Parts: sequence; structure tokens; C-alpha cells
Amino acid sequence: MPKRIGILTGGGDCPGLNPAIRGCVMRAMDHGYECLGLSEGWRGLVTGTAAPLGLEDVQDIVGKGGTILGTSRTNPFKKEKEGAVKACLDNFKKLGLDALVAMGGEDTLGVAARLHKEHKVPVVGVPKTMDNDLSATDYTFGFDTSTTIAVDAAERLKDTGRSHRRVMVLEVMGRHAGWVALYTAIASAADWVCLPEEPVDVEAMCAHIKKVHPRKKTALVITSEAVELPGASQAKTLDDFGHEVLKDRAVGERVAEIIQSKTGIETRSASIGHIQRGGPPTLFDRILGTRVGVAAADLVGKGNFGMMVALKGNDILPVSLAEATAKLKTVPAEWLNFAKIFFK
Repeated sequence: MPKRIGILTGGGDCPGLNPAIRGCVMRAMDHGYECLGLSEGWRGLVTGTAAPLGLEDVQDIVGKGGTILGTSRTNPFKKEKEGAVKACLDNFKKLGLDALVAMGGEDTLGVAARLHKEHKVPVVGVPKTMDNDLSATDYTFGFDTSTTIAVDAAERLKDTGRSHRRVMVLEVMGRHAGWVALYTAIASAADWVCLPEEPVDVEAMCAHIKKVHPRKKTALVITSEAVELPGASQAKTLDDFGHEVLKDRAVGERVAEIIQSKTGIETRSASIGHIQRGGPPTLFDRILGTRVGVAAADLVGKGNFGMMVALKGNDILPVSLAEATAKLKTVPAEWLNFAKIFFK
């Protein structure tokens, strides 16, 4: 019987997942492995829901957004008392798996790291997050596409803001790290950026907007969805991984209200939300997703488990899952200072 790799995609979807799945499946064939796609992330391993992944399933998905496997934020260790972890281990055997490739961000890969450390599951990680917040890799696929979409939205907001002499606020995704907001602000020539790494200086922001608005006939503020604002509600809904559910915070609207009340300038907000997650991946994300998918299959072929494939410079290299999930890559002070060069 040929050896068998299970592939799952967990957490938020993002462009580049399908190229990564394709790269892993097609390279696994070279190593003599067949692949099974687990449905909806770790939920698929908990329930044992899987289907074969062959050449016909993946050969044309390099340009498709989302993930053909489905995804969820299921955390087996959150439901450990209900037998979810044991179900994962049992289904690994029942499905005849010899290895598992888990594609995801800090949460998905955190589960993979624990399964390997605590239960010796032969697993390889593939870094996926549009937030670009995994510290062991230079870039994650999904980031380039999502930020490109955000920049396009920001430039459109500037056009309508200038027409109506308004201040425009764009809310973008980014839970713990503000990379999407930072890159969007720099690339769209925004006038201010609000990041979770730095307290929002409301007075400085509004003073700057009052300065630039007469000159530009508009002003643009980019804000991450996770920033803390004065007067924000402390009530929080948490997901399976203990993270606050951010969809109801309406940060962009709140920032716009603050700006209008303090400057007297008409202000509008927009949130592109899940539009950032969908659509065809950029060339960068297609190639990066493909490369890390192929590299994951190569690690399985070598029996090098407990590792994640990472982009270091222009090389794809293995790093330990423990290292990869030890801390998040947040925006450092030098990047914050770099962005402020352009707020004039």
C-alpha cells in the first residue's frame, strides 16, 4: 500500500492556500505518497472526514482563492475533555495516515506542535496567515494579496474623499500584528495609521488631520481592526483559541466618530473585512504557496517531522514548529518610525 499524507487547512482562509495544497499533492506523488484532504481544518481530523486528493483535484487550482478543503477554527485541545484529541489520534490511524501536513497560522500550527510534542504525531507545518505575524518566516502567503486588495480600497477611498472634502477611514484586518495596516498606509500614501502595537494618540492624529486636510482636500487614516480606543467596550466574546472575536468592534466607525467630533471635518469609514480573504492570489502568493507546499512534501519524504517550512531570504528552509509558534512577529519600532516619515 502507498504511504498516505493527510492535508488540512485551518483558521482563516486566505489566497495562496490552494497553490500550497496543489504543490504538496503534486510533489507527494514524486515521493510515492497519496494524499487525503481533511475537511474543515482540525474538525476534519476530529470527525474523520476526509476525501482523496489526486492530480485531477489540484492541477488547476493554483489561481483559485480560498481553500478547496474548507476550514474552521476548531481547537481539539479546547475540547480535550470531550475526547477531541483522542479522536484525532484514533482517526489518524483509521484513515491510514503516515504523515500530516497542517497549513495555518499560529493557532493551527500551535495544535500541530502540541500533537507532535505530546503524542508524537508525524506532522509538518505550512505557514499561512494574511497577518504575516509568524516570527520564524520572513513572509507568509496571503499577506501580499490581502494587502494589495487593501491598498486598492484605500486609493478608491481617497478619490471619493477628495471629491467630497471628507476624511476617510479604512479598517483592515490584523489581530495581534499591524503589518497589513502598516503596509497599506505606506503604499497608499495615507496620512495616519493606527496599529495594535502602539497606543492610538487621538490628539496627535486629529491635529495632523487638521493640518493636512486644507492642503489635500481630504485625509486618509488606516486602522487595524484590533486597536484599542478610548471608551471602547470591555465586553469580549472569545473563540476556541481564546482570541477576542473582532467582527463586532466596529473600530473604523469609532475612529471616524472621534475624528469628526474633534476636527469638525466630515468623516466616513469603510471596512473591507473578508473581501481581503477572497479572490485570486497575487503572483507572489501563488509562487510562495506553491514553494512551501512542495517543501512540506519533501520534509515528509525525508521523515523530518515536527518542522515548519519557512521563507528565509529567497530560500525555503525547515524550522521547528516549537520555534515557529513560540512568539508572534509584531511591528517593531523601526517600522513604526519608517511609516511616520511620510505623515507630513
